Amino acid sequence: LGLLALPVGQVIGWLAWLFLSYLLLIVGGFAALPLSHVDVGSFSPLLIGLYYATLAFILWLISRRQRQGALMAEPARAARSGMSKTGGFLPQLPKKRLLLPLVAVVILASVAVANLPDNKLHISFLDVGQGDAILIQRGTQQVLIDGGPSPQAMTLELGSRLPFWDRTIELVIMTHPHADHITGLVEVLDKYRVEQVLYPAVDYDAPIYHQWLRLLEQKDINGVSAQAGQRIDLGGVIIEVLNPQRVPLQGTESDIDNNGIVLRLVIDEVSFLLMSDMMWQGELELISQRAIPESTVLKVGHHGSDTSTTHQLLAIVNPRVAVISADPQAYGHPDPDILARLGEELGSENIYRTDLMGTIEFITDGKKLWLNEG
Repeated sequence: LGLLALPVGQVIGWLAWLFLSYLLLIVGGFAALPLSHVDVGSFSPLLIGLYYATLAFILWLISRRQRQGALMAEPARAARSGMSKTGGFLPQLPKKRLLLPLVAVVILASVAVANLPDNKLHISFLDVGQGDAILIQRGTQQVLIDGGPSPQAMTLELGSRLPFWDRTIELVIMTHPHADHITGLVEVLDKYRVEQVLYPAVDYDAPIYHQWLRLLEQKDINGVSAQAGQRIDLGGVIIEVLNPQRVPLQGTESDIDNNGIVLRLVIDEVSFLLMSDMMWQGELELISQRAIPESTVLKVGHHGSDTSTTHQLLAIVNPRVAVISADPQAYGHPDPDILARLGEELGSENIYRTDLMGTIEFITDGKKLWLNEG
């Protein structure tokens, strides 16, 4: 139906979302109960067959009792029907048929009201495995930075964070075209309406990057090359581009990483420094140009790898909180030495990791900072 009339398809999609969400809620609730499942181990097929035969017999008994109850109620219904014809009473309206649509509308309206945006800034470091994906929300505006390595994980995370009726993302930022940052974004471009894209102008030969560029052209999405000095205003929230520089770094351990997008978000007294996958050479270059400011929250570079997060960077940024997005099973990130370094500077209780805590959401009004895990 959406192919014929998109608004009609969206309304039916909202109804499907309501019932599917209910199904997931019920299944999740019962799955959390003790003895919700039993491992049959090496039980014989005979015992398993006996279990299902017993279950089928119980269901048959219940169905039979319901049919008998319906047959006994039939004369009473016939009497009431005759009474209606002879007594001149008006036929009763099909109230039961109207009940379910009314309940669905009330629930959808309640969910919509509950999901109305507040005026605070929400920054969610999404749990997408070994990769980066950061969702920024302020009012009805949304900015997505990177998309992680998994289209499925990216879709699930966005589905749980965005209102069910909102299929528009105002700005997508791709920090650099490595697969653990761009793969999920290809799915986002395909499934959501993206108004604008910011990405670095780098020469990189990879199929996923070429697919990204083709989608930008096919969907006629406005793409802007990132450069230090750019500023994006989200109504009191400023996103500053600190990197890439006008003269790109060359001959480093990874020029793609070191010429990626580094961002700083500022709202009054609270700030976030997002280092992407920048390595130590890029860090020292920014430090030498005095381009790194002090920040409240540090998104640790390169997933906590030992190639990044130098002592010099920590001394200048002086963060109160550090966030690491990684999956140790992939490449062993974060590195123990980096964790120890961060612990010395911040205290281990101020280090938050998506592999241990799931999605990490910060909420701030510019004065205070709140944290949600999972």
